[in-house]
Amino acid sequence: MARFATLLLIPVLIESVLSISFFLPVNSRKCLREEIHKDVLVTGEYVISDESNTKLKITDSSGHILYSKEDATKGKFAFTTEDYDMFEVCFESKSPMGTGRIPDQLVNLDMKHGVEAKNYEEIAKVEKLKPLEVELRRMEDLSESIVNDFAYMKRREEEMRDTNGKKRTVLMVVVPCTSLTWTCVVWL
Repeated sequence: MARFATLLLIPVLIESVLSISFFLPVNSRKCLREEIHKDVLVTGEYVISDESNTKLKITDSSGHILYSKEDATKGKFAFTTEDYDMFEVCFESKSPMGTGRIPDQLVNLDMKHGVEAKNYEEIAKVEKLKPLEVELRRMEDLSESIVNDFAYMKRREEEMRDTNGKKRTVLMVVVPCTSLTWTCVVWL
């Protein structure tokens, strides 16, 4: 019986790990940042416990507003990235003065990007795919995502190797010159 209860509890635990929850004090701001590659679909869902004046704003590093909602309590958002960039999701709580003690708000945020953000059930309906075909599509997208990530990491590794090589060349010239200069100073 204990094994059966554990098996029932595992999917609940896995689902709860995919989102983040935090308390937002009154008259404060909390932001979350994430780096996301170019041409990636990002979806999200949020729920805020109390109905007070809370603002949700999603921006990129250039300050472009991708999503904004005043008096946010519950909702969804989606956008596709144009460049590799750092994105910021900010929740800001404002309360008018003189309203007394207001408890902290519980914020639940579930963000998905890339393959996990795609709605394969909707794709199956539109393209009239069988369950096995949907799973194959999901696997294709996942493998393509992995290949793209490896290609990105390889490009970054090459850039870093080139930078290290250039710095090594500069140091090979600077260090002997500095040593020679100190030798001349000591002789004098």
